[in-house]
Amino acid sequence: MNGNPRPVQLDDVSKAIIEQLQADGRRSYTEIGKAVGLSEAAVRQRVQKLTESGVMQVVAVTDPMQLGFYRQAMIGIRASGDTTVVADTLSRLPAVDYVVLTAGSFDILAEVVCESDEDLIQLLNREIRGIPGVQSTETFVYLKLQKQFYNWGTR
Repeated sequence: MNGNPRPVQLDDVSKAIIEQLQADGRRSYTEIGKAVGLSEAAVRQRVQKLTESGVMQVVAVTDPMQLGFYRQAMIGIRASGDTTVVADTLSRLPAVDYVVLTAGSFDILAEVVCESDEDLIQLLNREIRGIPGVQSTETFVYLKLQKQFYNWGTR
C-alpha cells in the first residue's frame, strides 16, 4: 500500500461542473446546467455532493496586498520527530494558509501571509521556531505573485 488515497471516480457531468466552477466560481447553477445538460436543481445537488465529500471547495480567492497583508512568504522547515505533529501545529496558526509535508531539503513547507516584515519576524521567532520538533527554517519572501490559478481541471 503506497498511502495514496484512491481517487474519486467522477462521471463526465461532474467533471464538467467542476470545470465550469473553476472557470468562474460565481457562475449560476442555471448557467452551469445549460452548459452540462442538467436542470438547475440537479446541478445544485451535484455541487452539494461534491463539496460535502471534500472533492471541491468553492471559495473567494483574495489578493492579500489589497487587504493590507503586504508580506507573503514560503517557509521551508526542517523538523525532527513526527512531522505530522509539527504540521498540525503550524496549521493552527492564523497567519499560515498552506502546509504540506515534503521530501527533500525540507520536511514541511508553510505559506504565510503577514501584514508586514515585522509581523513575519515575530511569527518566525515567537511562534514557528518555538514549535517542538522545528530544527531550522528557511524563509522565501515573495517579491511578486506572477501566477496563481486553480483551473487545472479534472482527470
